[in-house]
Amino acid sequence: MRAVPDFPAPPLPPADRGGTLASMTHDHSHPHDHGHADLSGPTENPIMIEVTRGGMVESVHRGRACLVDAAGHVLAQWGDIAAPIYPRSAIAAIQAIPLVESGALDAFELGDSELALACASHSGEIRHTRLLEGWIKRLGLTAEDLACGPQTPTDPDSAADLIRDGEPPSVFHNTASGKHAGFLTTARHLGKPIQGYARFDHPVQQRVLGVLEQMTGQDLSRAPWGVDNCALPTIGVPLGALAYAMARLADPVDLPDARANAVARITKAWKAHPHLIGGKDSFDTRMMQASGGLVLVKSGSEGVACAVLPKEGVGIALKIEDGSARARDVALAALIRAANALTEEQWTRAADLLTVPLVNRVGREVGVIRTAEGWLSNGE
Repeated sequence: MRAVPDFPAPPLPPADRGGTLASMTHDHSHPHDHGHADLSGPTENPIMIEVTRGGMVESVHRGRACLVDAAGHVLAQWGDIAAPIYPRSAIAAIQAIPLVESGALDAFELGDSELALACASHSGEIRHTRLLEGWIKRLGLTAEDLACGPQTPTDPDSAADLIRDGEPPSVFHNTASGKHAGFLTTARHLGKPIQGYARFDHPVQQRVLGVLEQMTGQDLSRAPWGVDNCALPTIGVPLGALAYAMARLADPVDLPDARANAVARITKAWKAHPHLIGGKDSFDTRMMQASGGLVLVKSGSEGVACAVLPKEGVGIALKIEDGSARARDVALAALIRAANALTEEQWTRAADLLTVPLVNRVGREVGVIRTAEGWLSNGE
């Protein structure tokens, strides 16, 4: 196993970023057995996914990925894992840590369902929107206070229902509205302004930035950043550091007690409510349902995805270079399979996540989206 390069302990963050982990030392052993085969390929970003049509490979997708444990060891890697990526909504669970750690979740008597939605990119089904409407009402706020903007539900049935009923999509249909509700809850509890809560310099976002620094082990004070589709800041993080943060969600043994307890509550809610994390036909929900909670997954835009393997104490981070969602989902499924996180019986419930049929407009299967030949066998 190779130590993750350049994962220093973060500097002391500003006080309003939620404290520091640097001054809290814990002497814990790591009982997980990481006797994985070395699956790593060359450092060049490899072709991970190929798309066939008829008897020919029509398109290919390159990417980079890694598996890291909570001690910071790289168990396997493909491509450049030191270069930063925008993790987008794949880090929603990390962004939810201040919601729990600050006491905001308990102060408003919110439960696992709301916490799962704070970690979600939901599909806008009625079970999502009704829960969100009740949550915002509990805060004494209205839809106008959410900065994410309206979005047509990504669930086709829910979108069709709106068209049939002549109703426009609302902010509650936005895939990120659960995250936004979490930020509003934190702001409300801490007495911070509601207006501008999504801005980079808002105290809630600075607190989230501090948590992200601490969980990834990175100084992000000079990191590149941009604005996400839902108006939130997104910060450039090395892919390896992102996997490290996911491993610390999987195995929080070296986190201080308050942080470890918050992480445990988040992963419990994540595991208990896979249907709230995505939606009935989403990759995230289907993978978690098939795994029976052995794997927690979260996809992000532009080909980013992460997975948390609690039993193994391992985190996975993936970036598809061209931003393809179809390649992202198949590649993440392949990485989870390579990590031996699921049994063969469980994979029978998720076989179509590993090889996805390519279907034309009349419903005929004309090809497949599959793992590129030789990708995961490189370096074995």
